[in-house]
Amino acid sequence: MHTSVTFKNLDSSENLKSYVGDKLDRFDKYLYNPAEANVVLSVEKFRHMAEINIIGDRLNIYGKEATDDMYSAINMVLDKLETQIKKYKQKNRQHRSGSKSRTKDMLTEDTLHSEDEATRNIIVRNIDYKPMDVEEAVMQMDLVNDNFLVFTNARTDQVNVLYRRKNDDYGLIQPSN
Repeated sequence: MHTSVTFKNLDSSENLKSYVGDKLDRFDKYLYNPAEANVVLSVEKFRHMAEINIIGDRLNIYGKEATDDMYSAINMVLDKLETQIKKYKQKNRQHRSGSKSRTKDMLTEDTLHSEDEATRNIIVRNIDYKPMDVEEAVMQMDLVNDNFLVFTNARTDQVNVLYRRKNDDYGLIQPSN
């Protein structure tokens, strides 16, 4: 983590710079991309204040704390920032998994076990298919943005699958006679 330390009404100290740098390194496990930390250490009368702003990994976190000891102010503001980062990461995780759970609510899920006890999730989607010609199915695929269409072939009364290929052509799966 790139750290810049600024001192206000306080003599710059290498001990404080290294202390802040070492403490900020513990946030690297929470952040996937390199981040930048701006630290302002100041003294006003008898209060020692530490302000830290962390920018990176699509988040901007700010914390400020004032005590009668600079080292305790740094520790307290770092604890605040750690709580904020954990809260953000948890919220982000729930947001991502929430979109998956919504799609799982629409689909039913069955689980199969193979001989080696490995578990595979199979998503089962119930569809309604109606009788139509292959040309009509192609027109339907042009209207919808799905990758496949299941329908009953009106000529053969068999279930067919029309699918979109990578080169924007269509493929047809039909049972053999």
